Amino acid sequence: MPVPSASSDSFRPVPSSLWRDADFRRLWLGQTASQLGEHASLVMLPLLAVLTLDASAGRLGVLRAVGQAPILLLALFAGAWVDRWHTRTTMVLADAGRALALGAVALACLFGRLGMPGLFVLAFAVGALSVFFDVAYQASLVRLVERGQLLRGNSALEGSRSAAQIGGPALGGALVSLLSAPIAAASGALFFALSFLSIRRIRRAEAVPKRPEHPPGVGHRIHEGLRFVARDRVLRAVCLASAAFQFSFAAMMTVYLLFLPRELHLSGTVVGLALAAAGPGALLGSLLAARLPRRFGHGTVLVCAAALGDGMFLCVPALHGSSAATVPALLVVGFVFGFGGQLVNVTIMAVRQAATPDGMQGRAAATITFAGMGLAPLGSLFGGFLAGEWGLRTGLLVAAAGMMLSPVVMAFSPLARLGRELPAPRGGPAGG
Repeated sequence: MPVPSASSDSFRPVPSSLWRDADFRRLWLGQTASQLGEHASLVMLPLLAVLTLDASAGRLGVLRAVGQAPILLLALFAGAWVDRWHTRTTMVLADAGRALALGAVALACLFGRLGMPGLFVLAFAVGALSVFFDVAYQASLVRLVERGQLLRGNSALEGSRSAAQIGGPALGGALVSLLSAPIAAASGALFFALSFLSIRRIRRAEAVPKRPEHPPGVGHRIHEGLRFVARDRVLRAVCLASAAFQFSFAAMMTVYLLFLPRELHLSGTVVGLALAAAGPGALLGSLLAARLPRRFGHGTVLVCAAALGDGMFLCVPALHGSSAATVPALLVVGFVFGFGGQLVNVTIMAVRQAATPDGMQGRAAATITFAGMGLAPLGSLFGGFLAGEWGLRTGLLVAAAGMMLSPVVMAFSPLARLGRELPAPRGGPAGG
């Protein structure tokens, strides 16, 4: 099937009201289901390791690192792929693969064959396919809507991710704790199957940049993406802030998933609820993300929201036991973190998309993902080291303090000086 160029007559921007467009609704529903499955599995797989296989702090750190390693290994390749192919096809294949992988986890649990080696392999497979899905869905919005609709479109899509953050962790924790491991794993597979069915129904032809007659190789396209981001001051600052956050956040979450059940003696259900508290905050953040940057400026919102959200975890090491105040405090921490984090996510994505020409969208997203989340596996390993050598409370405090590096980087970068208008795209290769 020929790939339509950016000027193809078959490409029609969605109507002024995004929700009137059936294809946007299908993308929204598919992304919501996919994110719900992903957030459920992010809690479910570590809890399966901790509660079912009695994994140590070191093994939990390795499991999280294995699931995040594909970001480091495959993100740049995924960006080069997405810039030359249909995002719908990429997302559909990723959903199908993740459904099969979690189905394999369910079968292994059902027949008593689940072990840490198998969990490592399946976590890597889910992580690898998630890399392709996430890069593709970030590029898909740019191909479906006009640039003036990016902030609203991202707000809607990130709002669906917020809804997934509400239900996913709570669902994953509750299923592992109350029902059975096979049901918990199968639930994630069902959500990915729903995403598959929704996204494959998108009918609008994508405005894929026209391929040159003699397209450059994958290595050359990856190098173009790296060079483009490195030379752009705004995108370079996004990379540095993202790297600081993702490394520290991965370390913090590794310790946090051990701190809640073992130090505070919380059940899997309560752990899921504590993690899900970020969802309502993120939903509020996504609703305000379309308004606050235009009122106070994109830079002000980025720095203040990052400092507020990331700083909340500095309060967690002060909690002791499962007292009446512990769970409400954790819910407040999660809510504020979700609110600030979502403001940052929506604003950063709109800035990145607006500053990038169409032919570089996939590679720019992949490069930033690689530079930022590529450090997450190392952060998870560092979190396991902190928990094992320094103790859960001290390790959590160190990792939470590291998260504050991200707003500091933003404050001293061109991001802090962004005003109410989004930056214009800088020139870059249009095709390839």
